[in-house]
Amino acid sequence: MLKRIFTWWNGATLGALFDIGRRGALVGEDEQGNRYYEERRPSIEGRKRRYVIYNGLAEGSRVTPDWHGWMHHTVSEPPTIAPLKRQRWEKDHVPNLTGTVKAYRPKGSLARGGVRQASSADYEAWTPDSGDRS
Repeated sequence: MLKRIFTWWNGATLGALFDIGRRGALVGEDEQGNRYYEERRPSIEGRKRRYVIYNGLAEGSRVTPDWHGWMHHTVSEPPTIAPLKRQRWEKDHVPNLTGTVKAYRPKGSLARGGVRQASSADYEAWTPDSGDRS
């Protein structure tokens, strides 16, 4: 309960839940359990604000491409009404895994514990004994 009151990164705070529940209407939910809302009345700018309440960690990369388009007013209909047409070559959405156990660690990465191969572009420190006086 205290997490809900004081932390925004573990989903929405109680204040945000109250405010969105009062002004918005639930539009849909994605496969990760994130819930999407839209204001009932347009704002001063003339369009309705849209909100996401994350299921767990509040990380923007967890919003799938179809819901991202709706959130940013790129498409007018939410994916619950007009699903985004998937192409054969498209991969499934994967959130940003940086900082997690599943993060990409290339060869030579310190996180992988390896030493990378030498490169022709590597820096070579100058020493006074090298004989080059230019």
